[in-house]
Amino acid sequence: MAPCLETALYPPVAALRSGKLDVGDGHTLYWETCGNPNGIPAVFLHGGPGAGIGPTSRRFFDPTRWHVALFDQRGCGQSTPLGQTEANTTAHLVADIERLREHLGIERWLVFGGSWGSTLALAYAQAHPARCLGLVLRGIWLGSQAEIDWWLYGMRQFFPREWEAFSAHVDDAPDLLAAYLARMQGTDEAVAHAAARALARYEGACLHLLPQPAEAEEDASRLLSTGLLEAHYFAHQAFVAPGQLLAGMPRIAHLPGVIVHGRYDVICPVRYACALADAWPGVDLRIVPDAGHSSMEPGIATALVAATDQMAQRLG
Repeated sequence: MAPCLETALYPPVAALRSGKLDVGDGHTLYWETCGNPNGIPAVFLHGGPGAGIGPTSRRFFDPTRWHVALFDQRGCGQSTPLGQTEANTTAHLVADIERLREHLGIERWLVFGGSWGSTLALAYAQAHPARCLGLVLRGIWLGSQAEIDWWLYGMRQFFPREWEAFSAHVDDAPDLLAAYLARMQGTDEAVAHAAARALARYEGACLHLLPQPAEAEEDASRLLSTGLLEAHYFAHQAFVAPGQLLAGMPRIAHLPGVIVHGRYDVICPVRYACALADAWPGVDLRIVPDAGHSSMEPGIATALVAATDQMAQRLG
């Protein structure tokens, strides 16, 4: 990590507890907690769909003030079975969050989520507003068909060469999502892994405001699971009805919230953060002027840490 990012985040902290939680349908979730067992409860919802948590996920919270629960969503990370799309919908994940809350004996918690995690955070909070202390959201994605089409086709306006490689990998198919799904769901492992790698490279190239050095790619099975789940959720419009999350805002408009969004976020354009803020009177919208989409950009990380610090002071 760059020194400025290291300074923005809290120092590395070890997990306090970890375990596996059977949530039914053949799925088992990996979960962990960190911070102060007597601190303010929070739950961290990772992005994707299909990504997972890591040690850095713990570092957006003051470990002396927060008691943070983190977990890998169905089919992700250390949860099993890896890459499983069966019984894997937004409704399933919302129910999983509640089951984890009950398992940990937490009454109410702050909900923290970025990108796809912001979508899931809104869906969960609107389903269970009485269980939420507030929300900290980053890189707003509302799961609309317009946002999915932008990801598949619109980002070429800013990353034309990267999009050309992405499209060419599936022979410039008219329906890129269907073409990638067919390859990743097929029986030829080499074809499936190559498609997942092409999808990951396309998204990775568009994450940051400034180009970043190439990082070592994840192993093939992890890349495939991430790609499969992302395409699965895209193909079903994130399992939310058109306009559902904005229409549901009156259920949680009383909750305190902070939205952090990069001004030059190409993955999730800032207009959707503004639309959410318009539907949420009193929310604190923080548009970071020198950032794209990634939570690992210093400006985004700094704003997220400031948001959790502010929430700790408000809720403490």
